[in-house]
Amino acid sequence: MFAHGITIRDDPHRPHGLRSRPFDGEGLPVSPSDIIEDGMLERWLLDSASARQLGLEPTGHAARGVGGGPGVSTSNVFMEPGHVPLETLIADIESGVYVTELMGGGANGVTGDYSRGAAGFRIENGQITTPVAEFTIAGNVKDMFLAMTPANDLEFRYGVNVPTLRVEGMTVASG
Repeated sequence: MFAHGITIRDDPHRPHGLRSRPFDGEGLPVSPSDIIEDGMLERWLLDSASARQLGLEPTGHAARGVGGGPGVSTSNVFMEPGHVPLETLIADIESGVYVTELMGGGANGVTGDYSRGAAGFRIENGQITTPVAEFTIAGNVKDMFLAMTPANDLEFRYGVNVPTLRVEGMTVASG
């Protein structure tokens, strides 16, 4: 579950999308779909094998690699932008960080605990100020998903695109 208002879409037909395609890795037609709508999971991503296991229909999300059978993959995934500019999103942050780079680490699939090395800039009194490096951000994935607020600055550059996100309540530490 995500915060209210969060929508994540997969659009295999996006013009000039890096992963646009007319059919999936099993030859099935593809169509745009909402994976998360208003914070709730609305669609599973299924190839033929996973669909059979669940007694459902494939969703056109099969992908093939160099070897082996197909697996499940998305095409052009993006999070819908929010309604406020970045400046408004950070205006009331007295002390925080604007993360621009993540390194190593990850999430524990059982507990949801999340920890990554990071670099970016300090936020002081609502303003992005000095660069900072070699700090750690940590939290719990479930809590992070519920605490996301997207800015209105979505740009399509990659196969997975998101606007700037504000995530409340994370722990920041430096060595």
